[in-house]
Amino acid sequence: MARSIWSGFLSFGLVSIPVRLYSATQEHEVDFHQFERGTSDRIRYRRVNERTGDEVGYDDIVKGHDVGGGEYVIVERDELEEIAPGRSRSLEIEQFVELAETDPVHFQKSYYLGPADDDTAPSYALLRTALEKTDRAAVATFVMRGKEYLACVRASGPVLVLETMYFADEIRDPVKELGDLPRASSKGKQLGMAVDLVEAMTEPWKPERFRDTYTERVEELVEAKREGKEVVAESAPAATGATDLLTALQESVAAARKKTAPRKTARKKSAA
Repeated sequence: MARSIWSGFLSFGLVSIPVRLYSATQEHEVDFHQFERGTSDRIRYRRVNERTGDEVGYDDIVKGHDVGGGEYVIVERDELEEIAPGRSRSLEIEQFVELAETDPVHFQKSYYLGPADDDTAPSYALLRTALEKTDRAAVATFVMRGKEYLACVRASGPVLVLETMYFADEIRDPVKELGDLPRASSKGKQLGMAVDLVEAMTEPWKPERFRDTYTERVEELVEAKREGKEVVAESAPAATGATDLLTALQESVAAARKKTAPRKTARKKSAA
């Protein structure tokens, strides 16, 4: 059984369900340590008092907020917890929304939300089934590790999945960040070919088909260097020019249709 990272009550209306939060994902990458070039000396980071140069223990460190003029307001960890003791144990559903309305740009990290005990498990199952049947998601707020989160709770098979979300004021305006963006394409033939390419490359979502090839390349690089072999780098792709765009689209559509045709034929036979 996995260890939960947060526990509390999922509340909506007058209903409160004891729940536990678990990590739903894990990243896999090659770990590296830092060394000084030309030596075998490890580089390490320490919490050091900048005035004395002495290392400071974690329990002796407090937080300070810069209020300007070189002044800081010091805040203890327990003071942060005391200002919202109830909120740190409550996952409060504010409303329900159409699942399709939630823009993925707001999603931050995924967690599994499980029942905390057997006695209230039926209530958990009831909410999960209701969300599944209505294709709705619950929008909630809760406090975890000294930070308030906006969250989206949705049904996914046998479990409720909680996505921590960015608040609206944390999403950057793309026009302010990127400047002028190109308008919709008015070239009918190119647009038609682009739509054809999207259709030709459309397949059912199967996440198991994809893997982290970059990490595999890093592992191959490490192994090759360990064995003293030469490492061959891949060349970067070149941009498609405006004059070559239509030709590139036509060739891409033909290649995509040829690639997906056997799969679609097999699905039709299975259906028959």
